[in-house]
Amino acid sequence: MVKPTAKEPCVFCKIVAGEVPSYKVYEDDEVLAFLDVNPVNPGHLLVVPKAHYKTITDMPKDLYEEIAEKVWELSLKMQKALDPDGMNIVQNNNEHAGQLVPHYHVHVIPRYSGDSDRYIEEWKTKDLSKEEMKEVQAKLQS
Repeated sequence: MVKPTAKEPCVFCKIVAGEVPSYKVYEDDEVLAFLDVNPVNPGHLLVVPKAHYKTITDMPKDLYEEIAEKVWELSLKMQKALDPDGMNIVQNNNEHAGQLVPHYHVHVIPRYSGDSDRYIEEWKTKDLSKEEMKEVQAKLQS
């Protein structure tokens, strides 16, 4: 396992180190999954690398792929165990995108009929012209 690199250990680093209690659901040498203490619904998971990386772009690709595989496996288990009507798989990068803890993490959230659609409603969409769409497309393809 790579050692956490945060200068000041974040709450997730403290959970990884066992300094803060958690309800672990999965653990291996590189990845930890635990229940969110402020869940959207019961079963709301957080999947984190044990090493400290702030965002997806700070992490090595192989670790990202390992976490993605665990998210998939845990989603299957969640579907069987909790039988939700849907699931949100959410990952935010940096404060302006809604990242509250500066340690890469993926939310796996079971959703049920009758849940609030607030999460979806908070997304503010923009109308872009064809020219603007083509400009962004060209930037992302270069």
